[in-house]
Amino acid sequence: MSTDRRSFIKSVSVAGTAIGLGAVPKLAFGGTPEPNGVWTPSPVGKARVPLNILILGGTGFTGPEQVEYAIARGHRVTLFNRGKTRPGLFKGKVAEELIGDLNGDVSALKGKKFDVVIDNPTTLPWWVKNVATQLKGNVKHYIFISTTSVYNDQSEIGINENSPTVPMPEGLDPYQPDQRNEKQQAASSNPAYYGAFKARAEREVAAQYPDAWTVIRPCLIVGPLDRTDRFTWWPARIERGGEVLAPDKPDDPCQFIDSRDLAEFTVRMAEARELGTYNAIGPRDPMTVSEMLYGVKAVTSAGASFTWVPWDFLQEQKVRPWRDMTVWQPPYGRTAGYQRRSAAKAIAKGLTFRPVAVTAKDTLDWHKTRPEAEQLATINGEINGIGLKREAEVLAAWHAKTKAGR
Repeated sequence: MSTDRRSFIKSVSVAGTAIGLGAVPKLAFGGTPEPNGVWTPSPVGKARVPLNILILGGTGFTGPEQVEYAIARGHRVTLFNRGKTRPGLFKGKVAEELIGDLNGDVSALKGKKFDVVIDNPTTLPWWVKNVATQLKGNVKHYIFISTTSVYNDQSEIGINENSPTVPMPEGLDPYQPDQRNEKQQAASSNPAYYGAFKARAEREVAAQYPDAWTVIRPCLIVGPLDRTDRFTWWPARIERGGEVLAPDKPDDPCQFIDSRDLAEFTVRMAEARELGTYNAIGPRDPMTVSEMLYGVKAVTSAGASFTWVPWDFLQEQKVRPWRDMTVWQPPYGRTAGYQRRSAAKAIAKGLTFRPVAVTAKDTLDWHKTRPEAEQLATINGEINGIGLKREAEVLAAWHAKTKAGR
């Protein structure tokens, strides 16, 4: 898919006609097939009431989709960020681009008033408090994009918005600006504390904007522009064909959300001024790892085949879930509920999902536009994904084991 985000809305509408695929089959990837058996995106109409929206961030991964969709809906959009990621991406399209730092100087927000703020990048509660020094009392609705990593017990099947969240570890001050404290600086970049900081940031949002806040908790966010390769590994790998290492069992559960579905839901929640907390998790109906992988395969022509290797053997081979076998977590023990969380509340408010095949195709199209070095890093598993060399080693070890056991 083109990285020119000005063509985003148009490219979504024609996704199914690219590379000779025609309309993309609905298959079994969430939702009910339309009468003709294919998925077509809903037309983007104008909102009933245009809003003055501030997007914190807006040029990274999830932000561009929010910007494009909000503009298409007729809203006035202002961006606030450091001006370091894709500077000028929306020059001439947004009303204003403000430069500042959530962790430092936010004076560019002084005196500004907005109907809605969409906060994408915030991790630390201090950032929420810092922004509030300029925006508190000047915002009608504050939407905070959080994460399902805030939940304390990921073994719980059916985690919902009322499930307990991660407490702050003792000895860490969530309101200490990280540049003033070495321990805080180390903790703020430690993935082990990510859920705790996000959970406390949620509470800070509620404190700063009482009766005017919404918290959206997405699970794994995937799609074009995602350089973490947590989903991109699969389209990149499957398109190469051959024997593909697949995790555990075909019917293991699997959940994620396309960044565009998240963006559209966020903007619609702003338009409806829906308050409270919502899990933004896809798809609508339970999905399995095999449905995900075959959904990816459906948009390739290389003829990949999947070899399902049990979790106990993957453990012996030191294959890591999430990092090596991306998207997947073992549906046992402390991660039993990781891919079985509930999105019922958000679905009731209109959360919608595009099929896996659409997400896979658009992600793969975008991946092919990346610099060659980035594409090689993906297939070699330098960021996330097991990588071709290690995959071959594990498959060889598995075949040797099964042959010896005959």
